[in-house]
Amino acid sequence: MDFITLKNITKNFDGVDVLKDINLKISEGETLGILGRSGSGKSVLINMLRGTLDYKPDSGNIIVNVAVCPDCLSVDSPSHAGEKCSCGATLEAKEVDFFNCERKLFASIKRRISIMLQRNFALYDEETVIENVMRAMPEGGEYEENLYAALELLEMVQMNHRITHIARDLSGGEKQRVVLARQLAKNPMMFLADEPTGTLDPQTAVKLHNTLKEGVKDKGITMLITSHWPEVMTELADKVIWIEDGQIKEDGKPEEVVDHFMETVPIPEKTEIPEFGEKEVVLKDVKKHYYSIERGVVKAVDGVNLDINKEEIFGLVGLSGSGKTTTTRMLMGLTEPSSGEIKIKLGDEWIDMTKVGPLNRGRIMPYIGLLHQEYSLYPHRTILGNLTDAISLDLPAEFGKMKAIHALTTVGFSEANAASILDKYPDQLSVGEKHRVALAQVLIKEPKLIVLDEPTGTMDPITRVIVTDSILKARKELEQTFIIISHDMDFVLDVCDRAALMRGGKLLDEGTPEEIVEQLTPDEKEDMLKG
Repeated sequence: MDFITLKNITKNFDGVDVLKDINLKISEGETLGILGRSGSGKSVLINMLRGTLDYKPDSGNIIVNVAVCPDCLSVDSPSHAGEKCSCGATLEAKEVDFFNCERKLFASIKRRISIMLQRNFALYDEETVIENVMRAMPEGGEYEENLYAALELLEMVQMNHRITHIARDLSGGEKQRVVLARQLAKNPMMFLADEPTGTLDPQTAVKLHNTLKEGVKDKGITMLITSHWPEVMTELADKVIWIEDGQIKEDGKPEEVVDHFMETVPIPEKTEIPEFGEKEVVLKDVKKHYYSIERGVVKAVDGVNLDINKEEIFGLVGLSGSGKTTTTRMLMGLTEPSSGEIKIKLGDEWIDMTKVGPLNRGRIMPYIGLLHQEYSLYPHRTILGNLTDAISLDLPAEFGKMKAIHALTTVGFSEANAASILDKYPDQLSVGEKHRVALAQVLIKEPKLIVLDEPTGTMDPITRVIVTDSILKARKELEQTFIIISHDMDFVLDVCDRAALMRGGKLLDEGTPEEIVEQLTPDEKEDMLKG
């Protein structure tokens, strides 16, 4: 069914025709890919279809077929004609000249069109992720229904692990996914995406493309997307047009149009998706010196340089007294360094962990999770109380229960077992179960960076396997970065991507866990390796 028809569209800016005699038909439910070099007119066309008044055609018409309610002027895509409106009237088929129809009808159509722009995140910076999405919900809905709908959308865009984070503290890729959830929350009949992944790293871009497929295309929402990624056209689009100098040079099957377009463009060397994200933790020449009357200067940490990447599981290994715990305490802002630079990335900003105050390291502390070796649970609170008190969310109790069960399943409990222990007290659980609950207490806070201090200290072999799987699962599903402080080299071999060896306050070497094993002294191997 024809949804939108462009007839002889021309648009002029500063005496230059940026769109010239465009004729195009877009069917309901179709995904149209728009290819073209920078400045070819792609974004002008997208903004025109959004109904932005500055982009009103100088000549030609945009005809939209919609189903309109004669009483309240609500609109829907044309296939809904004959259905009942929420006000009780029957939707009627109508052909509308978009920019030349009555003002109220123009506004109704525009409300049902969502748009994602390349560099415009359009979020409420001081509000949480879930508050941002709920703000985009249509008016008049029940709070609880909107809450669950928002949770579903955030799960779809793979941001359900960041729902309590403040929007300003997200990275660019995370913000883009929240914007997508907000736009889907508006229940659009048409979705416009103008280079939505243009500034993202390949790993994040793939996630967003998959979400566009699941959340827009597969739901039958009409979509127009511009992209400089040929794969997006071939994977998402049903039809592709190639715009050159404001005119449609070619249209047709995605593979054919993309091939012809790429023949005219120098193909850059394809960037492989990195195994890890960008740098997230940086330590430069970090030192911690103590002064003793008897011993003089004690160099607990002596010039450590270290980079840890986003979504990496990094082991800091060494015998007791090697300096690994002191290094981590400085990293988290719990111990002041004598000198050096310590920075952690929050959103798109680097936070200086050597500077105190709410605008410095205080900003990132809520997003760092720490599981102490001597962890403890509140003995007089239930497991549900232990978990929900950790997040203190002003949301319905049912939501807290959902979060608690999700956190427990992440650390290896089945959903049934997780639900069954919520009303129990810590003393009613085994040591292994308490250990996993303590890890869930860290994960439920949705930290970006998790530090585990000797996490295998009291673990039985079964719990050890479960926690290993839990860390790997949390990294994959929740996009978290882990730093594991340990002298248990077997555990590091099982779970870590890279590791660094400390001895006498110095960082001696870093590499894969297997490479670090080769650097251990006989005494270290005896103490740190069981096998």
